[in-house]
Amino acid sequence: MQTQGTIEHGTHDPEEAAMRTDRRNRPADLFELTKPRITTMVLVSSAAGFVIASAGRPDLAQLCVTLAGVGLVAGGTSALNQLLERDVDARMERTKGRPLPTGRVTPRAAAAFSSVISLAGIVLLALAVNPLTAVLASVALLSYVLVYTPLKQVSSLSTLVGAVPGALPIMGGWAAARGELGPGAWALFGIMFFWQLPHFLALAWLFREDYRRGGMQMLGVTDPTGTDTRRQAVLYALALIPASLLPALLHLSGSLYGTLALLLGLAYLAAALGFWARADSPSARRLFRTSLVYLPVLLLVLSIDTGTGSGGAPETVTARRPVAVVGGS
Repeated sequence: MQTQGTIEHGTHDPEEAAMRTDRRNRPADLFELTKPRITTMVLVSSAAGFVIASAGRPDLAQLCVTLAGVGLVAGGTSALNQLLERDVDARMERTKGRPLPTGRVTPRAAAAFSSVISLAGIVLLALAVNPLTAVLASVALLSYVLVYTPLKQVSSLSTLVGAVPGALPIMGGWAAARGELGPGAWALFGIMFFWQLPHFLALAWLFREDYRRGGMQMLGVTDPTGTDTRRQAVLYALALIPASLLPALLHLSGSLYGTLALLLGLAYLAAALGFWARADSPSARRLFRTSLVYLPVLLLVLSIDTGTGSGGAPETVTARRPVAVVGGS
């Protein structure tokens, strides 16, 4: 009878076993742990926060350093998440092919890799950007890994809690440009927070059977009829409309952004109402796809239209800390 070890390696041949060991922990598989698509979204939101806080006139050198630090922390956070959830991922269809469940990356290598790049990102932000940005990145990492990740197996409130670290990167971008968190930063946080909720509720509905196999207590699992899931998607999409108008009310942007934010918000709400009315996979998928269009368009227009109001005047962007040489005085 084969032992668990021989099942994993699939052979007693020492040469083939050695070849399999050599194929472990390859750079491409370690990179996959960072969830590149999610990390890219984090970088986009951080860049938008930086540009908006800079009134459309960003310091490109500072922006590049900020994105490097944020990218390292975001990638490390995703890798730590996969390390903690490797047994759960092995039970779910859409995640069982990830590097840790398949054995392409060992837990020890994943732990070392994720810890090193996370710490490197935080140190880079602290020394080369400013301490506030490093603190925000640290809070995002710790709340995602230590609160959101274990909570997914305990309560459907995890979606609400997880929206907090998801909304922090755009504040980090703002803090990197200005060195403070004013009303504009909180307005951006509100947009990201409320945008995420219908987005993830639709996803939880679409993959509810997979989440059930993984033992996740997502709302799509704990709400078999989907009544609460659909109602909450509508309520959060509705709350997003006034939240998205705050930059215009705070004079961070002009009428172009305000008009588009309203139109996009109504389209997002319409998709949520469609999901509420039909309660099927096509309507959930439509809501999810609408969310993917909504955010980049909104942030792009806000980045372009920023600085046209009095609240975004260039002369107010004076709290930025100069770029420092890492390790320098």
